[in-house]
Amino acid sequence: MRTGRSTQRGNPLSTLLAALAGLIGLTLLGVLAPAVALAQSAPDARATGLHISDGRLLEGNGNDFVMRGVNHAHTWYPGETQSLADIKTLGANTVRVVLADGHRWAKNSPADVANVVAQCKANRLICVLEVHDTTGYGEEAAAGTLDHAADYWISLKDVLAGEENYVIVNIGNEPWGNTDPAGWTAPTIAAVKKLRAAGFEHTIMVDAPNWGQDWQGVMRANAQSVYDADTTGNLIFSIHMYSVFDTAAEITDYLGAFVNAGLPLVIGEFGGPADQWGDPDEDTMMATAEQLDLGYLAWSWSGNTDPILDLSIDFDPTRLSAWGQRIFNGANGIAQTAKEATIFGGTPGDTQAPTTPGTPAASAVTATSATLSWTAATDNVGVTGYDIVRVSGSTETKLAVSTTHSVTLTGLTADTAYTFAVYARDAAGNRSNRSGTVNVTTDEGGGTPAGNCSVAYRATNEWQGGFQGEIVIRNTGTTAVSGWTLAFTFANGQTISNMWGGTPTQSGGSVSVKPVSYTSAIPAAGSVTVGFIGAKGATNTAPTSFTLNGATCAST
Repeated sequence: MRTGRSTQRGNPLSTLLAALAGLIGLTLLGVLAPAVALAQSAPDARATGLHISDGRLLEGNGNDFVMRGVNHAHTWYPGETQSLADIKTLGANTVRVVLADGHRWAKNSPADVANVVAQCKANRLICVLEVHDTTGYGEEAAAGTLDHAADYWISLKDVLAGEENYVIVNIGNEPWGNTDPAGWTAPTIAAVKKLRAAGFEHTIMVDAPNWGQDWQGVMRANAQSVYDADTTGNLIFSIHMYSVFDTAAEITDYLGAFVNAGLPLVIGEFGGPADQWGDPDEDTMMATAEQLDLGYLAWSWSGNTDPILDLSIDFDPTRLSAWGQRIFNGANGIAQTAKEATIFGGTPGDTQAPTTPGTPAASAVTATSATLSWTAATDNVGVTGYDIVRVSGSTETKLAVSTTHSVTLTGLTADTAYTFAVYARDAAGNRSNRSGTVNVTTDEGGGTPAGNCSVAYRATNEWQGGFQGEIVIRNTGTTAVSGWTLAFTFANGQTISNMWGGTPTQSGGSVSVKPVSYTSAIPAAGSVTVGFIGAKGATNTAPTSFTLNGATCAST
């Protein structure tokens, strides 16, 4: 089933992006910059909940709120509401939930939406609700209008009224394709005014045209006029960043233009893995968002028809993909930067912090990973998780979160001394004193022998002359594997042109793959995922055998 992000990726006119890639830098780096006003108006009317002030998203109490979370495809997977709890457990403070207004996909009922909101609140997540049926309007024949989406939101008014502290209304996902994107402005203004006339006081989010990526600068040029059309001033813009944003200059220029103009902005979707259209620079996206205090929401939790964008494998929070590890536990990721909304004050009267967890002990130390375990903390209500930090003098850096009293840290640097410690926290946000510290020095590297292993290979998509492949390498042994080399042979002359999660070397049909930094360690009973784009002829037979560091792996 082609859903969500793949709607754009499957559109034949999307190739226009690649053809114009050379022009994008010029467009974003200066041609359109003067079109963004340097000052915004300051309307007087404010919502009592989440609202915009001086270009910032604030909570009702005036505290700054920076979204750090992911997208979840609820409308196609309505039975996966457990995902909201799983996303929270991994540290997110926000989830953007895919809904449908009935134009293209089956309408989510008021009762269903009410349950989603309740689940978000129960899991202490700010809930961004979006209608997906508008995706690619003008280019995608099946897409609906923003006006139709606005009518759907009005039908939900009884459900959403009073939830202004917890819910942001994202009128329509990527509501214009690449055909005449200048047509985006007037319908966007009209939809915002329609919701305000109906009495909506929520912060409203509006997506950019060009399948959300605004590569022609229409939203950037017209943002001030759209913002001014909202008499409450509670409007935030959303840019989606995929392969159009493949250089640091494009990313910093676009985000900086809104900040400098005092206009609120969030990265409402973004991807990192390379695809046939290019290689997004997610490192710059996340670093710049952190530097500028802008929100970001990664696409997407699970269930993509283009599985390189799945953060978790099969909705399993214990099976994060390489993309998922990057988002949740990588530099400038969710574990390091997310702060829970203060509206979630926890259990009334619960001011008691958990007891101090035991000093962690290290095991399975490799060049790039280490496993820590500690004695569990206790709490008068209940411990909900642990924050694992690196200690360097008086500085702490949050590296990961865990719901159990152990964690495997990956992406460490070889032959490096680390000091780690742990905090426990409860549902009210109370945090324990810091545990004792443990010193760990990673191995020098150079590779360690592989234990037992299995490899799952599949072609996830094919087209004339080319295909996309995925390789999941699973460590079935009891010790971590690092510094690995995967080897296999193509039988039909296939060649790899682009790879993410690994670095390939190919001679004839023989392929050797070495890891990149975020896939360099495979924990015991864990896995890493490598994806690639390849060329093929009429036949595309899968490789039949694989070795990891010279040891034969089972094929699954």
